[in-house]
Amino acid sequence: MSQPVSAQPDTARQDTDTPLDLSGFRTKPVSFVRRSGRLTDKQKRLLAERRTAYVVDVPRAIARTSVHPEYVLDPAAVFGRTAPLVVEIGSGLGDAVVAASSADPERDYLAVEVYQPGLAHTIARAERASAALGQDGLPNLRLVQANAAELLETTVAAGSVDELWVFFPDPWHKARHHKRRLVTAEFAALAARVLRPGGTLRLATDWAEYAEQMVEVLEADENLVNAHGPGVLAPRFERRVLTGFERKAHDAGRDIADLEYVRR
Repeated sequence: MSQPVSAQPDTARQDTDTPLDLSGFRTKPVSFVRRSGRLTDKQKRLLAERRTAYVVDVPRAIARTSVHPEYVLDPAAVFGRTAPLVVEIGSGLGDAVVAASSADPERDYLAVEVYQPGLAHTIARAERASAALGQDGLPNLRLVQANAAELLETTVAAGSVDELWVFFPDPWHKARHHKRRLVTAEFAALAARVLRPGGTLRLATDWAEYAEQMVEVLEADENLVNAHGPGVLAPRFERRVLTGFERKAHDAGRDIADLEYVRR
């Protein structure tokens, strides 16, 4: 049996007592809507019992999903080692990140999600996966509840990420909602900022028009290059597990577009 997982979020914190200039805080629409989401009693107990094992409690600015701009994540302190880091933005119920972290112990995985029920589902999946492996927890998995844009802009150190995953972000398919989409020119710049040279950005969407937008903004960024040639979709990422959500997309007749970009 392995030793119990022990997250060390406090060792990664910085002095955040400096007064903040928040005049420009979230002047642009975020890519999610604010909803609390109900936790079952079982989920509440799980979060209480396993929070310190999995959740990185970052210092906040104002909003519940904000991150204090002076805080910088120290992966070596959080995971207790130095290893390649994979970050998944919008990890949802944890299908992909739990499957990957349980099968790939040589890498560290950070799941970023704004909704508490998603965090609870992910922890539950992680507990089942670790039990199947005969160990107490997944030591290479951590979760953070945060707005992805803020996390990529200040929290994650430049050049520290080996792979960045964005699987099935909300398409905000109505034209008036396109301003809420996650993958924009600003996002491309933030992705390039956190990826190491040669690091990989992987995306997937079941909305063809959103895939076109992704290609347009990502290929316009001088620091990113399409791994399969300009405008070319990637083959299905083999480590992206097939989820119920993806099955529903197939049932609805929507094709899945995978994209792969490399940091120059």
